[in-house]
Amino acid sequence: MSTPTIATAPLTTHEAEALVEAARAAAEAAGVATAVSVLDAGGHLLAFRRDDRAVLIAGETSTRKAFTALQLNTPTADLVDAVQPGGLFHTLPTALDRPLLFIAGGVPVHRDGRLIGAIGVGGGAPGQDHGFATAAVEALTRR
Repeated sequence: MSTPTIATAPLTTHEAEALVEAARAAAEAAGVATAVSVLDAGGHLLAFRRDDRAVLIAGETSTRKAFTALQLNTPTADLVDAVQPGGLFHTLPTALDRPLLFIAGGVPVHRDGRLIGAIGVGGGAPGQDHGFATAAVEALTRR
């Protein structure tokens, strides 16, 4: 007897843009210039925005944070200690040829308990970036 498959709606471009706007609004309220990247469940970029005043590398870090959160289905803030010497994932950043970044600011996005994408924020302090990304995901969940 087979188990029925329950379809979960994918993250839409409209939702990805809403995530970007929510993260940017939170960052703007804090006076922080950021870049925000949103990936779908396959790791493809759905939405991106870098503030004019954000450092250029923020675009790259936001995308890598989102990719890391997506691949490990965990906020990057929860992984920082795991890549330190003696940590569970200590060798992971160098073992794979992937754009992983273990700095706070990446958060997976779920619908009905299933992973549908991830958001990454770069440009602020790691804790700020995590807060902006989390605020965006929470805003999407309330919609």
